[in-house]
Amino acid sequence: MTEERMPANKKLTILVSSTVRGYEYLLDPIYQLLTQFGYEVWMSHKGTMPVFSTRTAFENCLVATEKCDLFLGIILPQYGSGVEKGKISITHQELKKAVALKKPRWFLAHYNVVFARELLKNIGYKNAELRKKLTLKKSLILGDLRVIDMYEDAIVSQEKNLEDRQGNWVQEFNHTEDATLFAQAQFSRYQEVEAFLQENFRDSDHLSRVISRSEDRS
Repeated sequence: MTEERMPANKKLTILVSSTVRGYEYLLDPIYQLLTQFGYEVWMSHKGTMPVFSTRTAFENCLVATEKCDLFLGIILPQYGSGVEKGKISITHQELKKAVALKKPRWFLAHYNVVFARELLKNIGYKNAELRKKLTLKKSLILGDLRVIDMYEDAIVSQEKNLEDRQGNWVQEFNHTEDATLFAQAQFSRYQEVEAFLQENFRDSDHLSRVISRSEDRS
């Protein structure tokens, strides 16, 4: 398929960003919930990401991050595949881009990630530079210490003052039910989400088209 201008979507688009392998059991119900609520869900696991043959896989993912209306990042104990030498994973890149673009965003973080961060802080490894001195034996509990870096990027930890942090809410979860409850609570009220975006992100031409079409249908 050759690259062309994407048609305007009829629904708000939400990009679900996460590592996939081994976590299909978590992603499937979240996908089902979000589609039931009326969103167009972009999720690589389901093959619904916009893909153009003129871009690399990494480029397709990052462009999707730029184009989506909403961003749901899920930080899991495994860092994921698709890591170029000397670079961070594609999922990590998506997260950082969403934060940099100030996307309307929501984050979930697995209990293992949050616990590991607190444990390492308590024994003197309180940031990414200090954690680089450690060698981690990969396991299902935690596969890569960089998942902690992802968590710290999500909570905007580089801002020293809490009052300067925006969009830094990260919801901890341990079971699938915890994650789906968060998704349901945050995204079930589709019209309220539309109104929030219209009020707070008026500069988005794409969002304006989505809202106006929604009003025409009502």
